[in-house]
Amino acid sequence: MRRFAVIANHATPTNRLLGEVLTPAQAVTYLRPGDVALGRIDVHPSLQEIETGLWALDLLERRGVTVLNRSRTLIEAHDKLATAHVLEAAGLPHPRTEHVSRHRVEPALAPPLVLKPRFGSWGRDVMLCGNAAELEAAIATARCRVWFNTSGGVAQALVPPCGFDLRIVVAGGRVVGSTMRVAADGEWRTNVALGARRVPTTPPARACELALAAAATVRGDLVGVDLLPTPDGWTILEINGAVDFTAAYSAGRDIFAAARAALVEDASRREAGAPLAAASL
Repeated sequence: MRRFAVIANHATPTNRLLGEVLTPAQAVTYLRPGDVALGRIDVHPSLQEIETGLWALDLLERRGVTVLNRSRTLIEAHDKLATAHVLEAAGLPHPRTEHVSRHRVEPALAPPLVLKPRFGSWGRDVMLCGNAAELEAAIATARCRVWFNTSGGVAQALVPPCGFDLRIVVAGGRVVGSTMRVAADGEWRTNVALGARRVPTTPPARACELALAAAATVRGDLVGVDLLPTPDGWTILEINGAVDFTAAYSAGRDIFAAARAALVEDASRREAGAPLAAASL
């Protein structure tokens, strides 16, 4: 019987509920051709890079293991600059994004904007800049961060905060769950790590279409897509290659069982040589 393993550096609740968790080193030791490996390598806590372990996904694939969330997928999802490039190339709505670093400090993009780490997560060091003075202060703060002095950050045109966003979980080309994240009182960011609460919701059809299309642009087998409402509908804010989720994301069914079933089917398609279908817009 083939194994289904989650390749990750941390046995988070999400990872444990998805399947057997193996570190990258364990995976290359124990997995064999025909097994299925789901890449869940996350952003490094320093916010300057992706955690180690992408090499294992490449090696497993060369050995004949079916790899879901390949290394390229995780790079394009975790690297916000790469995410912006692939979404732009696909013609999908996304805030205008520019790279900033110690070598290129001043963005051509004018405030209001958001300054954030290039490899960011958990809402850490995400700074709202409503005017030139706030941008100058944010850059001064960023200059003191390791991430800014190594990989740099991104400046993104501000999508006016409305107190919530929509996170949709896509597995195997299907929407398997979603939640509305409502910001904490006095907080504009919607990260649960910053006190936001999850509210069960049924996502609009257009938001689902965009989430499926965003997942397809990075060839994501299991990703979370964050969307914000706009006057025209929705815009894609981020793609999370190691998205954490709970039962609160379930839409009348066990999201972990639904994700696992979709991924197993996805693996079967991959083994048969059929590509993951992209959503049509």
